[in-house]
Amino acid sequence: MTLALDFVSPTPASTPDRVTLFVDVILPLPLPRLYTYRVPFELNDNVVIGGRVIVQFGAKKTLSCIVAAVHETPPANYQAKYILEFIDDAPVVTQPQLKLFRWMADYYLCTLGEVINAALPAALKLSSESRIQLHPGFSREENEYPLTAQEEIIIDALGTVSDGKALTFTEVGDLLGIASFHKVIKSLMQKDVIFLFEHTADKYAPKVLKKVRLAHRYVSAGALEELFNVLGSKPKQLDALLHYLQRVPVVQNEHANHAGLEKAALTSSPRLSASAVNTLIKNGVLEQFDQIVSRFPMDDGAATQPNFDLTAAQLAARDEIMLHFGARDIALLHGVTGSGKTEIYIDLIQQALAGGGQVLYLLPEIALTAQIVTRLLRVFGARLGVYHSKFSDNERVEVWNGVLGGRFQVVVGVRSAVFLPFDNLSLIIVDEEHESSYKQYDPAPRYNAREVALMMGSFQGAKVLLGSATPAVETYYQARQGRYGLVTLSKRFGEAGMPDVELVDTRKAREQKTMHNHFTADLLGEIERKLGAQEQVILFQNRRGYAPVVACDDCGWIPKCANCAVSLSYHKHSHELRCHYCGYHESMVVKCPACGSRAVKTVGFGTEKIEDDLKIMLPQANVQRMDLDTTRAKNSYQQIISDFEKQNTNVLVGTQMVTKGLDFANVSLVGIINADSIIHYPDFRAHERAYQMFVQVSGRAGRKGKKGKVLIQTADPTQVIFDKVMRNDYEEFYNYEITQRHEHGYPPFTRIIKMTVKHVEQGVGEKAAILLAQELVARLGAGAVLGPEAPYIFRIRNFFLQEITIKLERAHTVLRHAKEQIGEAMDVVRDQKEFKQARLVADVDPM
Repeated sequence: MTLALDFVSPTPASTPDRVTLFVDVILPLPLPRLYTYRVPFELNDNVVIGGRVIVQFGAKKTLSCIVAAVHETPPANYQAKYILEFIDDAPVVTQPQLKLFRWMADYYLCTLGEVINAALPAALKLSSESRIQLHPGFSREENEYPLTAQEEIIIDALGTVSDGKALTFTEVGDLLGIASFHKVIKSLMQKDVIFLFEHTADKYAPKVLKKVRLAHRYVSAGALEELFNVLGSKPKQLDALLHYLQRVPVVQNEHANHAGLEKAALTSSPRLSASAVNTLIKNGVLEQFDQIVSRFPMDDGAATQPNFDLTAAQLAARDEIMLHFGARDIALLHGVTGSGKTEIYIDLIQQALAGGGQVLYLLPEIALTAQIVTRLLRVFGARLGVYHSKFSDNERVEVWNGVLGGRFQVVVGVRSAVFLPFDNLSLIIVDEEHESSYKQYDPAPRYNAREVALMMGSFQGAKVLLGSATPAVETYYQARQGRYGLVTLSKRFGEAGMPDVELVDTRKAREQKTMHNHFTADLLGEIERKLGAQEQVILFQNRRGYAPVVACDDCGWIPKCANCAVSLSYHKHSHELRCHYCGYHESMVVKCPACGSRAVKTVGFGTEKIEDDLKIMLPQANVQRMDLDTTRAKNSYQQIISDFEKQNTNVLVGTQMVTKGLDFANVSLVGIINADSIIHYPDFRAHERAYQMFVQVSGRAGRKGKKGKVLIQTADPTQVIFDKVMRNDYEEFYNYEITQRHEHGYPPFTRIIKMTVKHVEQGVGEKAAILLAQELVARLGAGAVLGPEAPYIFRIRNFFLQEITIKLERAHTVLRHAKEQIGEAMDVVRDQKEFKQARLVADVDPM
């Protein structure tokens, strides 16, 4: 079937009675411009900027898109198609959002459609393959809305709720035999008969409580007395009924009976019979019904800790921040690990809410939200919303609508939370602002949430507070230049002192044969002492899996990914070889396919091997691992952190997830297993990242009065960076690093744009990259363009890569001009027939 309207009449001139309106819409596609559609006269009053409409795009495809503008000017070079249907009667995207999205598209060299596609939860984006399903709460008997014949046809096709059948939009159109079926779908949605979802795997599954209530005919003293007589010979049923009546005062409060009681309160009680409860339901004494509730436990939560006292140091820092906010919009809170920055954030949030504004609290990792949310819930209760990628599409829509409707005044989220529909922001907090996790790498827009937050603050008149114990060099530079306010907290909260940091020479330990697998005797002995004292340990190894490399001892064969130019890592738990770039996996080999030898061994070690070795060497330890492999499930972060907080686990092994802002009272030892792999990395930010990681993970030790200790295992203790880590001297580190950046022309003294050319054929990709570099040199000058060259990992997901680095002066006019020239150079390459299949990617401010 074709979803196209069978006619597109010539555009008539507007008359005083009938104005012909057109809308420019943002399609969630990588298209360079907006498209114009005509509004049917009868829908003129429905037009809402920021609302969603359904349009036909191409011959058969229908899409939902966002209205960006309304006007009376028809397109000059094509006949405008009609809008098929309006989905919303109020904006789902606010005007401040649209302004921000346009800035993101311009700054990050992508299209507005790509920004919209990234911003909107999938459940707000509909297409011809969107599906409908009966709402779990729908029943024909209890439906209070009249249904049309067309609506009845759809309901009949969907069967019953228990059938779980679904229809695509295309199938609905075929079933009704009409092109303009979207009105029928919209009507059924408004009547709560159906819901929409995008993919079979993402079916909307609202949280449903099974509840019971006493049948209405028994809600009186006389009827109850008669019922007791009937059930006198059935003690188990009578017990279940009495238990219900103890919990629900049915005679005194009929409304309470109508609300009912969770069925589990009866069936899960060890004193009651579940079968007796079911018999009462079967005999009509109790009625069972479903109640759809919010997925967010905070919705019913009240604030239990509305007030707390700041220390003198925290009060002074808070007041200094407010003083800076009086003169400028951005401030940096540079506080050592454990200095109590979160309490200052909470105080500032309370002030912002008291002034009637909204607050966005950004965190770099989902792992952090589990701890922070627990603390914030005690203060803000139901006003708090949470937004991150582990939520289902429909949970994200619930938060999105909660922000739109004013239900959530404070939102805690990871980088994608910058897309939420705020329109009255007064404060944005970017915690751990130095983190590279704020940067989106693929797909477009390749944004940095820290920079987007700064622009959001500018657009909405909000203050922005950046916080970190190890600020990004660029951020600290801006503060030192006076563009940002700078506030320093140099001491830990309460009685806690900074941990003692010691270096352990692994090269010397190997010479003395005192290494135990990958542990020095010093580290292993210290772990045993801490466990003996009932204290906890965190071990950091920045590589997941069991072993990064598998190799044949006889011929040197190493298994490689079929799609990427990397070796496969061994994962013992699944007994698989996996690629950490594309996800390719295969079974572990026992015999070398090259020479037939069985001398196939693992080389190196990751978090999984650390965990495995510890369980063997220290059987008394309860060891848990936190990395990408153990945190894929929705609540896995929270469970791992909860187990560690309750001291069910006493050794936590992890990747950089364990370095980021976690707060555990009983941790007295942190071990960094292999520091050298972090320092020796071909990137101008390698030393900065290493310093930040070492200091941050060290900061997990000794936070609540216990003296902390940090052991760093390294084969080269003479590295300059270790001295700065041991003395926790950020200022000295910054001075050294900023000098290096200035000498070599790196940010913050320049801006960098990285161009990547991808092609399935290596030779064609190289030619395209050479042409692109030539075009860039002609426009920007040879001094601004470096490359092309193949990166260290030159093939990912079957695409061969070539990279070009562009260095530009900081001036905004230079950047804007350069982006225009880059766009023109990319068009030249794309216009070549030979390079039609080449992918050209621009990454502004790469990390």
